[in-house]
Amino acid sequence: MRTTSKYMETTELSLQDRRVLNEFQHHFPLSSAPYAELAERLGSSEEEVIGQIKRLKKAGLISRVGAVIQPHTIGYSTLAAMAVPTEEIEAAVKVINRLPQVNHNYEREDEMNLWFVVTAEDEADLGQILAQLEDDSGYPVHSFPMVRDFHIDLGFSLDWKHPYNSSSNQVHPAAFS
Repeated sequence: MRTTSKYMETTELSLQDRRVLNEFQHHFPLSSAPYAELAERLGSSEEEVIGQIKRLKKAGLISRVGAVIQPHTIGYSTLAAMAVPTEEIEAAVKVINRLPQVNHNYEREDEMNLWFVVTAEDEADLGQILAQLEDDSGYPVHSFPMVRDFHIDLGFSLDWKHPYNSSSNQVHPAAFS
């Protein structure tokens, strides 16, 4: 199966690549040796799994390695948006991306066309960061704090045609034909 990323033209994803990506998204171990535990489940070595993850990250197929923590249990965050003229978007994105408290951002086709998530130590710190963004960009920042928590599983199965059975380590023979 060929796939593309913004970092490379094509990559062949092996069955083991797909298994690593599936396990990585949904079942990453919380232990003192998570890569060794992952390797054992995949019938591989810790070094091979680490190398595979590095290769997939370099290829742009893994964007980040990190925990997802329930909102507002450690720190504070908000979804924020700005209305920026099209010709000023690049400059505004540079201002947004300079801040380590911004963990992702994206452009939308709407009046409020730049959206991003800002994290901070507490609500007061968050207010200062948003004010800094307004000052540095020259555009108002609208904050949309979470009112109700929803869990959305952002992972997806990479066994395109037939499901992988993790309990038996079996994949239907036609899965990747």
